[in-house]
Amino acid sequence: MRWRSVFTLAKVVTCILATVAVIAALAWSQAQPSTSTVVDETSGVGTESSAPSEGPAWAPEDRAIFEEKVRFAAERGLAEMDLGDAIVQLAETFVGTTYEPGTLEVPGPERLVINFRELDCVTLVETVLALTRFAREQGVEALADPPGAQARYEAHLTALRYRGGRLDGYPSRLHYFSEWLADNEARGIVRIATGDLDPDIDSEPVNFMSRHPEAYRQLSEPGVLRAIAATEARLGEGPGREYVPQDRIAQVADRIRNGDVIAATSTVEGLDVAHTGFAVWRDGALHLLHAPLVGKSVEISERPLAERILSIGSQDGIMVARPVEPPRR
Repeated sequence: MRWRSVFTLAKVVTCILATVAVIAALAWSQAQPSTSTVVDETSGVGTESSAPSEGPAWAPEDRAIFEEKVRFAAERGLAEMDLGDAIVQLAETFVGTTYEPGTLEVPGPERLVINFRELDCVTLVETVLALTRFAREQGVEALADPPGAQARYEAHLTALRYRGGRLDGYPSRLHYFSEWLADNEARGIVRIATGDLDPDIDSEPVNFMSRHPEAYRQLSEPGVLRAIAATEARLGEGPGREYVPQDRIAQVADRIRNGDVIAATSTVEGLDVAHTGFAVWRDGALHLLHAPLVGKSVEISERPLAERILSIGSQDGIMVARPVEPPRR
């Protein structure tokens, strides 16, 4: 995996690093100075990081969309149908939603951001999975208690977005998507299915953030760069990351299911994943439901997934994760 062009880098980073807050020109890295000392649980590195000082803010529009999606799920019986099909049906309701990078980068300490109106490729995945789990665990009846319903949704979203399901400052966010997959698998939210698809191993280090600290305002805070570098070092341990090379995707497509999480691997040095979305089967072909930079809104790809990856120089394969059924009500 090597650099292809500055233009390619800009496109790749704009999407996937909406989660990791890259590219200042696109409003990445807007957190304020750190205010308290925390410890990265996996590395043991002490960091002065932004502990959350306030709860998530729900705009009236977001409350309305949340209730609309939950009622849609109830009307369609999404709590009873196959999990993958339920995910796809709920994800399809976001088609046309505005693509917006950097929505997690808000003023002040790191906090949970709720935004149904604007999505990037990662927040689309997190939002749909959190909504699906809410619909299957709490259901429409929970809307009778709005504060309680919002708190349960926040818990689902926090579990997806932060290491160990615990929001503890900027370093606790799952910045690299390969770690997002592993962390959510460890807590039973997804099962990484790449190993079932005749994968290869990518052993190149993941270190884009620490190699480009100037692109992240948060990394200028005391201890934060050290914590991120420690996370990168931990991610570099072991034999490497499994992925399906782009020229094999068509051969294994029939083993990928509706609603599987797709992570397109990156050709950018130091970066593991370039793009994310959901697997969607249409007319016998596997497509990608995603929030692309090109197009500026959530869409289902015109080309089948295998053709799409082959046509993009900044992507060279995929990782696949299968959402796991939450506990039934």
